[in-house]
Amino acid sequence: MKLQKFNDKNVLITGASSGIGEAMAFALAKTSAHLFLTGRNMERLSVVCEKCIEAGQNTSLQTKAPTMFHVDFSDKASIDDFVSTVTGEAVSFDYIILNAGVSQRALTMETDFSVDRTIMETNFFGPVYLIKRLSVMMLAGKPVHIAATSSITGLFGFPLRSAYSASKHALFGFFESLELEHKHIHVTFLIPGRISTPISVSAIIGDGTAYSKMDAGQAGGMDVNKCARIALRAILKGKHRQLIGGKELWMVYLKKYMPFLFYLLARKVSST
Repeated sequence: MKLQKFNDKNVLITGASSGIGEAMAFALAKTSAHLFLTGRNMERLSVVCEKCIEAGQNTSLQTKAPTMFHVDFSDKASIDDFVSTVTGEAVSFDYIILNAGVSQRALTMETDFSVDRTIMETNFFGPVYLIKRLSVMMLAGKPVHIAATSSITGLFGFPLRSAYSASKHALFGFFESLELEHKHIHVTFLIPGRISTPISVSAIIGDGTAYSKMDAGQAGGMDVNKCARIALRAILKGKHRQLIGGKELWMVYLKKYMPFLFYLLARKVSST
């Protein structure tokens, strides 16, 4: 399915300064979609925007330069500033891709409660707060498509991921409920496994500091650009859920159909 179906649409991508969000921005830069990109690292986000402009110049379409914003999803005031800006300019989004998040590498009982809160604020409460702050736009009756990036660990618990897993579980409950309440709001849950991104490097450990390591499993994961293409096609097809990844996805099916085997193996599979 060609991504040109995004042409002339307003697309918001959060967490676009790296990883899957960055790859989706590059893919959509080759269409005439108007991209609104958010990130915490503005230096990195500026580089992404420049590359998007270059990618757009290599097409025959009248592409638009992305609009970028500094947004920290663990900070309500930061989200408020963003919403005030876009609503003040009467911007209405056709697609909202919620990709901002932080991962975890720490045992449950060795993780300070403040770290649990930080992960939940960034991965769950931040996106929820954004959608509620955009309520006027969301309730206007115009079709809106939300894509929420979860994880296969949003479908089951996993060692060293307790708060991360919980935050990704929570996305399903909230956004599925939202979709069932409003016919004009459609939700696609993107469920990646191991994708080759620096998410493990920026993950946080029990005391809140950065893990600062590239997991071997992450480094050997699916190419992030392939992941982005699969994700964007799933959004265009209106899928409710899209698993993305490699052989690690078998854990999803084990949990569903052979839970006894899942519990035996989940303790043995490398969490790094």
